[in-house]
Amino acid sequence: MGKTNNRNASFQKEFLETHNAYRRKHNTPQMTLSSEMTASAQKWSEHLLAIGALQHSDTKDGENVFNISATGHFTQVVWKDSTELGVGLATDGRKVFVVGQYRAAGNMNMAGYFEENDYMTPKTSGGK
Repeated sequence: MGKTNNRNASFQKEFLETHNAYRRKHNTPQMTLSSEMTASAQKWSEHLLAIGALQHSDTKDGENVFNISATGHFTQVVWKDSTELGVGLATDGRKVFVVGQYRAAGNMNMAGYFEENDYMTPKTSGGK
């Protein structure tokens, strides 16, 4: 039990740090890990493992779901308005399912949202 918890904590830390590394390159604020959203994401990842299929939950937060062969949606990773992150990981030793949940939800396909969340302009070194 302790080994699994340590592995999950290590994965959660790496998941958050990887998101924040991309966010720094795209001039978006750093995210924090939410224990509430992580519990929700963990529960959903275990459900996906049980059914052996990818599908979204009914969360009102943004969500990426993927297994070992999928990449999720990059725009959600660097969405400026998203400030909290939750992550769940479930595996049976052969299949791995990962769920990332984001608050506020990103990837909004409405007028003005992509302009306000200009994730496509990476910071340049030596710039402001």
